[in-house]
Amino acid sequence: MGQIITSGDLVKKLGGELIGDSNILIDSAASLESSHQNSVSFFNNPKYQDLLKITKAAIVITNSEGLAFRKGPAIISNNPYLYFAKVSRLLNPSKALKKEIHKSAIIHPTCKLGQNIFIGPNVVIEENVSIADGVSVHAGVIIESDIVIGDNSIIHPNVVIKTNTIIGKNCTIYAGCVLGSDGFGYAKDNDKWFAIPQIGKVVLGDNVDIGSNSTIDRGALDDTIISSGVKIDNLVQIGHNCIIGENTIIAGCVGIAGSAKIGKNCAIGGAAMILGHLSIVDNVTISPGSMITRSIKNSGTYTALMPFQPHEAWLKTAAKIRRLK
Repeated sequence: MGQIITSGDLVKKLGGELIGDSNILIDSAASLESSHQNSVSFFNNPKYQDLLKITKAAIVITNSEGLAFRKGPAIISNNPYLYFAKVSRLLNPSKALKKEIHKSAIIHPTCKLGQNIFIGPNVVIEENVSIADGVSVHAGVIIESDIVIGDNSIIHPNVVIKTNTIIGKNCTIYAGCVLGSDGFGYAKDNDKWFAIPQIGKVVLGDNVDIGSNSTIDRGALDDTIISSGVKIDNLVQIGHNCIIGENTIIAGCVGIAGSAKIGKNCAIGGAAMILGHLSIVDNVTISPGSMITRSIKNSGTYTALMPFQPHEAWLKTAAKIRRLK
């Protein structure tokens, strides 16, 4: 069970307009379907009217248009989903960690450690690492040499941070990420491949989130840059020398090949693929599963999909497409 708050106090803290009783007790945030008599939920899409009619939620967050479909207590907000997210955070605060360094952690004496930090069991921190105030480093993390981690960043279990990586303030790196591995660079040597040394860094701005088991490669010569406010989902691969612009969001299983440049405020759908050395301007949305093979010079939404078919039918469709002029 999380925190408990009244509907009136909720509006005092987060704003919005309360319709109905100000003394409703709220102890959880839930979907319309799973809500109970002390839950808060949200409604911002008319296609869920049937669920709204039967929901047991004590109070529903909606916009002024959605209020027409709600019979019962409500909170009016211009952005119901964002308001709901804030309510959920309020009701489910993060567990406060005791600020300590576990006795099993191995920390090189050249490291600079800030105040009020947490370092969990079996963490390894190599030489010349700088960890700022309020940072949390959870169990099993490996932090190689010459790394900087900014104020209040959180490194979840079993993350590997390779040499020379820079992490800004208020970043969250989720479990299993690898930051700063060598990029995929090889030169042909007759019939063999010669690995090209990767000497750039990975640089994260402030307020960056990296989802579980995602990988970001260091640059070959120049740095790989993940700008402030970027949010990256699980199982994303970002190749060497890429630049991701501020406040861009990238969904799961996306692959971005080396030296691609993504603008600010872009949204990249799950499993999209972006080829190397391309440039994408600001404010571009890429649909899930799309393969982007050319640079995008104008903002907008781009899709490169074909609805699935039985294989034999797909072969016939593909043959017809090839004949189009």
